Parts: sequence; C-alpha cells; structure tokens
Amino acid sequence: MLGDVPPLPAPEPPCEAAGVTDDQVAHIARLLGQRNTIDDTIAAVIHRPMTAGHLGEWIAAQMFGIELEQSAVTAAIDGQFRLGPLQGSTVNVKWYLKQEGLLDMSESSALDYYMVLTGPRSAALTSRAGTRPWCIDHVYLFHAPTLLAEQRVRGVRTGVAASVLKTHWDAAEIYPVARNSLLPLSERETGLLRLFASP
Repeated sequence: MLGDVPPLPAPEPPCEAAGVTDDQVAHIARLLGQRNTIDDTIAAVIHRPMTAGHLGEWIAAQMFGIELEQSAVTAAIDGQFRLGPLQGSTVNVKWYLKQEGLLDMSESSALDYYMVLTGPRSAALTSRAGTRPWCIDHVYLFHAPTLLAEQRVRGVRTGVAASVLKTHWDAAEIYPVARNSLLPLSERETGLLRLFASP
C-alpha cells in the first residue's frame, strides 16, 4: 500500500554535498566574466571567435607569412604560405595547449603541410586536476603527404587524435630546436614565439 512506502530523504544541496560552497561558485562566475572580457578583446583583434584553433591560425599567419582562407571552415586547409621557401604551399595550422603526441589528420590530397603549435610536452593521461595554459613551447612542421604515408604503413588511423611517433615529432620540430630545415626561423620569429613560452 502507498501508506507503507517510506518518504524519500530530503535532497542535499548539490554544491555543499560536493564540498563546494556557493562563494566558490560565485567566484568562478566572476572569473568567467573576466575571461569573457579578455576573449572579446582578442576576438576584436583576430576577427574570429576566441578559440585555440582560430587564435593559433592568426598567430601563425602573423609570424610565418601565411595567408589564411577567407572561410574559417575550408576543409583541411587553413591557408597558404605567401613568402619564403614554402611559398604557395597549403597549410593546416593546429594549436594544442599540450604536446601529447596526437595530431588531428586529414587525408586531403590538397594539403601540403601541418604547422603545429604546442604547449609543454605531456603524456595523454587524465585531465583531472591538470591545467592547459595558453602557451607555445614548440612548433612543428610536418609534410602532410609523407606523414600520411608513414601512418598508413604503420596501420595507424587518421582523423581526430591520430597517434604520431615521437621520432616524427622530433624530426618535424622547427622551434625551439631547429631539427627541420624546411622553414628556418628568423630572430624576429623566435623572439615573438618566446613571448608565448610557459611561465
């Protein structure tokens, strides 16, 4: 009978039960408001929403003479090199806040290079209690067709978060160690990149 069913216990306040106070929630809300203001300021400069993808493309364009595509959703290609030894080559720019050995790859035959900006090296482990600061500690330049062929020989899938061998990352590095000679960096470029280094 319905009268025999014990009443449900009163729910605990979700924040207090999780060990988080209302003051902490309010503090996070204020911090997000500050971050939104900063994001709006950056978006006004780059003329695109503030994301790692859009800002990474903008930084690469300013530093390395890349002319970005007019549409931000052009498949596989973010732009072309306007100057230097790679002039006319197409490029896909990535900015990963940590270098975890993973790369979002395309099989497009129109793509010539990946330029990958990353923060500090880190194993691809749990993100619990971790941080992903907005930093650039390394820059890599991969020849896309060569990397795609090597991945296929290894039997590694392409697409999102494809695993790339450490030896390939090392060989592709152009900053801070210039292991890849395809795109030598000037003092201006290395000086600007140092401004984004991890604290």
